[in-house]
Parts: sequence; C-alpha cells; structure tokens
Amino acid sequence: MERRSGIGWLPGAADTRPPAGPAELESAVAVLTGHRLVVLTGAGLSTDSGLPDYRGPDARPRNPMTYSQFVGDPGYRRHYWARNHLGWHSMSRTEPNPGHLALAALERAGKVVGVITQNVDRLHQRAGSQRVVDLHGHYDRIRCLACDWECTRAQLDDRLLALNPGFLERVSELGDVEIAPDADAVLEATSGFVVADCPACGGVLKPDIVFFGETVPPSRVRAAFGLVDSAGALLVAGTSLAVMSGLRFVRHAARAGKPVVIVNRGLTRGDELAEVRLNAGTSEALSLLAERL
Repeated sequence: MERRSGIGWLPGAADTRPPAGPAELESAVAVLTGHRLVVLTGAGLSTDSGLPDYRGPDARPRNPMTYSQFVGDPGYRRHYWARNHLGWHSMSRTEPNPGHLALAALERAGKVVGVITQNVDRLHQRAGSQRVVDLHGHYDRIRCLACDWECTRAQLDDRLLALNPGFLERVSELGDVEIAPDADAVLEATSGFVVADCPACGGVLKPDIVFFGETVPPSRVRAAFGLVDSAGALLVAGTSLAVMSGLRFVRHAARAGKPVVIVNRGLTRGDELAEVRLNAGTSEALSLLAERL
C-alpha cells in the first residue's frame, strides 16, 4: 500500500483527493484486522458533537493563549476565564457522537486496548471508553498553581456565577461568541469580569489543561507510549498531527513496524507513515470500522 510523502504539508491543508470510498475502507479493514488497536484522537473527532477543530480545512484562525501569558499577566488571565466561563456552559452540554461510541464499542469487544486523546472534552469517557489517556488534560478539573488545591469545574462555576452576576446574559446578547475545543470562547467584552482566586492560599487557579507552550506531564506521556507498545496497530482519528505531542506516537508505532491507519478530513503531518489514509469524517468511518473489525 502506498505511503504518502509529507513534503509540502501545511497545517489544515485540504486533501484534494475525493472522499474515501468502499475500496479505501476495505484497505483499512485489511490492515487493522487481527490487531488490537490503540487509537489516537484529536479535535476533528468532536466536530460532530458541535465543537470546532483547530486546524481542519474549514477551521477559523485562532490565537490560543499561551501558558506564559496566562501565568504572567492578570489581564490575559481575566480574559481567559471570562471566555472559559462562557465556553463551559456550552461545552458541558455536548454529547458523544457516533465516532466516540464506535471506539467505546471496539474497546468493549476487546479490539481496542485504549485511547490516547489530545482532546480535553471528556467525550470518550462519556461514551463509555474505559482506558483513556487525556494527553492534554481535561476541562472539568481546576488546580491552584501555588498550593495544588483542587476542585471541579462545576464547583468553580458556582463561584464565578456569584462573582459575575448577569455576565452570561449580557454576553449572550452580544453574539460575539465562538466555542473552542478547550472550553474557551472568542469574546471581546471581558474587561469587567472578576476572576476567582484559590480559596486556600489566594493563588492562581488554572484548568487541568496543557496550554500552548506548556509541557505534557511525563506520566501521561509514559502511559500513552505504554498503550502504543501494548497494541498491534495504531488508528489515528480526527487530528492533523500538527504538534509533536501527538505525532511522536505515530512515529513510535511506525518505527516499531506497527501499521498505522489515519482517518481525517485534510492532510496530516503523519501521512507518509500511514499504511492507509482515509479522507473521511470520523463518525462515519469509525462506525463502519466498528462493524467490520
């Protein structure tokens, strides 16, 4: 099967080939059959749940906040929490889509050893997946950077609602809102938002999310490599593999001689390492694979 060259790849570049058809699906089934799979997922898996991706062909440009901006500037932090407060109320209402459900079904059938996800939306767990490495953390836990005090995002929401009465209603009237995959939202009118500090020490509270410029905890990386080592093949779904935090697992599997299948709309940075590359949406493709494997 043809391996594709990564030369000329750009983040979010459209795939000019026609959508994957029965022949491509059969090739993927042939490569994956007989192997227990580890699955690497990205934001493209959650688009059918109403969460936009970062780098797909139709994704809008974003300027995510960096870790240094968040910890170093109260203005940036206020802006982040105002946006997150709004995003939380939308993201908490999202539901798993057929792609999430298909992977959970494959795990129950003993065909998937686990999922490594770059997403923070917890939709894999809500779909029923049991063994999930949340590589970039998850949006529903909050931690103090000074004393490690923790709470749930729902508990923090009670405090933010009390500190900012009427904020959600005022913002909803503006219409300047876009929910992003990390429970963030694009929002301009944040100057009056009141940030909640740590109730234990007064320190800075931060979601359990790996920000841009922040390092993925080594324990999560080890757990993810362990899943790749325990599997016979790697299935990639809904990610352009633009950042090394996900691409390294594709490279690791390929170096070990394990077949790689990629399902994504748009080109990816790992295409040259894939045995089969499906230019397809994840809900449809993963549902079909779940039926055939």
